[in-house]
Amino acid sequence: MSSVRVDIDNVEWTSAVPFYGPGAVFHGQEIVQLKVLCDRRHEGGGITWVVKFIPPAGKLIKIIAVASSDEHVLILEGGRSTKSGLPSNTSGGYSLNPKGQPHSAMFASEMTALVVYVGEPDEVKSIEVVDIAASGK
Repeated sequence: MSSVRVDIDNVEWTSAVPFYGPGAVFHGQEIVQLKVLCDRRHEGGGITWVVKFIPPAGKLIKIIAVASSDEHVLILEGGRSTKSGLPSNTSGGYSLNPKGQPHSAMFASEMTALVVYVGEPDEVKSIEVVDIAASGK
């Protein structure tokens, strides 16, 4: 196989619904968008994308998933949030969710990350939009 090179600026943002489910849309707005950079799953490889989470004003996007393969996440802009909508001080800029690992993430402001899956992407158990004030309950 030859090398894969992609000009990220020329890749269009697309709907994340095929991977994240219908919760990636809130009141007709795409709140999760993807730029799929490389998909080699048909060859036994993985998939790489840039993901953007765009929570509605005053809301929090909450995701619960299980890693179907090792998942590497490098935050490019923004970051994770706490249940109260404040920036999380424990998320760091890079994380690894090993295959089989249940995990969650919350975003109260726009966040963009590079995500590399060694094989299949996460099994998203739920994605919901909640009020920030109510999320700490």
